[in-house]
Amino acid sequence: MAGDDGGKGADDGGAFLPPGIEAAWGLRERPSKGPKPGLTLDRIVGAAVSLASAEGLDAVSMGRVAKELGVSPMSLYRYVSAKSELYVLMQEAATGAPPEIFPPGTGWREAMGAWAWAMREVYHRNLWMLRVPVFGPPATPHMVAWWEKALVAMADTRLDEGAKISVTLLVAGFVKNEALMTADLAAAMAAGDDRPEEVLARYGRTLRRLADPEKYPAVGRLLDSGVLDVADEPEAEFRFGLDRILDGVAVLVDGSAS
Repeated sequence: MAGDDGGKGADDGGAFLPPGIEAAWGLRERPSKGPKPGLTLDRIVGAAVSLASAEGLDAVSMGRVAKELGVSPMSLYRYVSAKSELYVLMQEAATGAPPEIFPPGTGWREAMGAWAWAMREVYHRNLWMLRVPVFGPPATPHMVAWWEKALVAMADTRLDEGAKISVTLLVAGFVKNEALMTADLAAAMAAGDDRPEEVLARYGRTLRRLADPEKYPAVGRLLDSGVLDVADEPEAEFRFGLDRILDGVAVLVDGSAS
């Protein structure tokens, strides 16, 4: 209803904040009585992150986290309203504040490159984060701080603010997708106990049997070239893709400058 802020005061500008966002910014009142002594939001989130790191995101449930903490599931709901809120807080905790990855005066390309590599490291350190559903644009303190870093990286360009956000989303999307694909391939190879070279060689032999070179001439030329016979270094594809994206951004930056 117009004029009804749902119990929110003027401090939030009348805008509704999801519970996870409120909790991340410390805007929610903490329970003063009732739960087991020593139970805190930080302990709950920490236990959930440890569980996801050890067993994957699917292992995280309110019941399982409560069991890890030695409390009843209902006691968690005094701090966390739902699993979706817990996911937001887990991601916020695991991401952490962005490091000082480039000094003032660093060129936009080097700075954005450093930002992308730092974000990639966060994902590879917390592969479960790649499975967290997207609930909305970044709105928690650490995620906003990462956006701030990216915008600062492009501050000396003549791109407008909309273009800067679009570049940030483009680079962030590439980083997450590459980390997801790399993690899935690594897991598949690990499950077979084979070296990457052996997996590639087997794939090449299989493809040669299945793909008629007269029907798939480009695939035939790829196989004949031998590029699939040797595994790339783990970071090669990321470096190649990031460089090509930044090449495209450079065209945009140069165009805005002229």
